[in-house]
Amino acid sequence: MSEFCIIGSGISGSTIANLLNKKYSVILFDKARGPGGRASFKRINGKTGFDHGTQYISPKTKEFKKFTKDLIKKRILKVWRGKHVFLSSKKKEDKKHLKVIGKNGNNDISKHLLKKINCNYHSELKKIYYKNKLWYLLFDDGKLRSFKNLILTCPFPQLKKLSKKFINNSFLRKSIKMDANITTMIAIKKNKNSNSSYLFEDSILGWAGNENSKKRFKSKYDLWTLQSTFNWANKKISKNKNNKKENSKIMIDKFFKLSNIKKTKIYYSLNHGWRYSSNSRPFKIKSYWDPKKRLGVCADWFVGPRLESGWISAHDLFKKISR
Repeated sequence: MSEFCIIGSGISGSTIANLLNKKYSVILFDKARGPGGRASFKRINGKTGFDHGTQYISPKTKEFKKFTKDLIKKRILKVWRGKHVFLSSKKKEDKKHLKVIGKNGNNDISKHLLKKINCNYHSELKKIYYKNKLWYLLFDDGKLRSFKNLILTCPFPQLKKLSKKFINNSFLRKSIKMDANITTMIAIKKNKNSNSSYLFEDSILGWAGNENSKKRFKSKYDLWTLQSTFNWANKKISKNKNNKKENSKIMIDKFFKLSNIKKTKIYYSLNHGWRYSSNSRPFKIKSYWDPKKRLGVCADWFVGPRLESGWISAHDLFKKISR
């Protein structure tokens, strides 16, 4: 039996798994088909695809800057160059910070960190129980597994549902609503003068990234990832599965209008809704660890909305476990 069970393969789950695996035996479960969490890469054919969650990494802290520099040297990450058009008057563009991306997809960090970890995908956790100093986990396949140590890295609403009987801490009693995001991925006719990305000032469309400009693959189409604003997605996310075509059309029409790219044929379009995209209101603590029950929680929403926040939370949890 593995000493630590980790739920989630996003940046928090993959980071804490990598840190713990240096001293303990670790096993990881995730309901998705592969690693990355909200930094997933939607593969279409071969290397072709879309970063349909996290668009890029812009390191802020000294520690995370060092981490990303090391991964750039190892050719796991690279700098996303090109012309990035900043159209927002509400936010100031920080030109000093690089846009860092995965060499093959933005889930490359999780893939790298999980190379030596026993990972089980398509495994959705349904319930947890605590008895006789062991954690019992019931998965969607009906199997009940037991572990001495449990680490949860899921979004706040899911964590609250799973663990409210077992965590006696004020952070879990807070009422927070994680922001949603709707992503539309499109393939259009090649445009020689396409920019690498756009940050818009609009109530519906917040961002557009040209996947071809990341120079991971060659495609006969221009592939664009369009992401909504949080406010618009929060209103639309509950019915997005039924209204995918309608919501995508609204975002696509906005894209052509705001970018001034000539409207052309849409060769294919994909829609993905992130119900729990991010939390912009950080907690007073960066992670949670109960040494008696051996239950831990780390996630980006403890610290902030950026991918780096999840990495910080995982390192904070590891320090608590190691004391």
